[in-house]
Amino acid sequence: MKILFSSHAFYPNLGGLESVGLLLAQEFTSAGHEVMVVTQTPTDGNTPDFPFGVVRRPDARTLLRLTAWANVIYHHNVSLQTAWPLILVRRPWVVSHHGWLPRGFNALGIKGTFKRIVLRGATGIAVSQAVAADYTTPCAVIPNPYDDKVFRQLPGIAREGDLAFVGRLVSDKGLPVLLQALRHLAPRGLRPNLTVIGGGPEDKAWRQLTLDLGLAEQVRFVGPKRGEDLAAILNGHRVLVVPSLWNEPFGIVALEGLACGCVVVGSEGGGLKEAIGAAGLTFPNGDAPALAQCLEKMLSDPEIVAGCHSAVPEHLNLHRPPGVAERYLTVLSESIQVL
Repeated sequence: MKILFSSHAFYPNLGGLESVGLLLAQEFTSAGHEVMVVTQTPTDGNTPDFPFGVVRRPDARTLLRLTAWANVIYHHNVSLQTAWPLILVRRPWVVSHHGWLPRGFNALGIKGTFKRIVLRGATGIAVSQAVAADYTTPCAVIPNPYDDKVFRQLPGIAREGDLAFVGRLVSDKGLPVLLQALRHLAPRGLRPNLTVIGGGPEDKAWRQLTLDLGLAEQVRFVGPKRGEDLAAILNGHRVLVVPSLWNEPFGIVALEGLACGCVVVGSEGGGLKEAIGAAGLTFPNGDAPALAQCLEKMLSDPEIVAGCHSAVPEHLNLHRPPGVAERYLTVLSESIQVL
């Protein structure tokens, strides 16, 4: 197949959407297909050579030419900015949904409603059952992959850390809920250490909150990490905590933590609980006392931890890139046959 792969955000941007897009493009190419990625993300000057083409910020003529070249158009999240050539060139269109479309009567809600109408002409893929339930059009549910070549258990690293948090330091990611949970653990005689991995606009405020809560000796901020550096840090910790306030559509970081030998505690809203599966514990979004109870179990109950670890191999097998890509390619191939 000749696949025009549209992803508004792409490498070198950091994020789950970008990492999944890169994995899928690589796997589609490895399976013998021709792939051309179009994106609005500029290069940082250090972009590696990919086994597929990348066109950044294409003009209208280039986009129209690439649409005519392709056998199938794949959108890694719908982008009206790159979908318009389908009005002029008839091609099968497959869209994977990695999040929620806004509703309401404001500008974002109206745009979301328009996208829902347009998506009636596309074959849908959702990254979780929770996301699929948000769309009125049918979707095949194909969970996200993780980079199993990078995120794995590494020899020679002592697992001396207790808790790890990985994410942008923004309000949606819920780090203050985790800090409050540490306060709830103290009267129970538990003072686990926490490594905060990430950066963002709330960095300064949350460092101050750590001081205000008297947690300076328990918490360290190490800034953003990616790839092998992140995997090495996760290998040194027992529990990955994903305390998101909003309903995560999926949660690839949970898979990365599991692959590195952590058990996971995360918010139960949205698709995050699907990413965690039976390999961790979940709690209601924003509920610091409930999070503290989950952490106490993970830190104090070996049987619960062993049960979570036993579920990891089967769970991760569902998310390995070749298998996930094969399911995507089946949908793309079938869309060509239907057209």
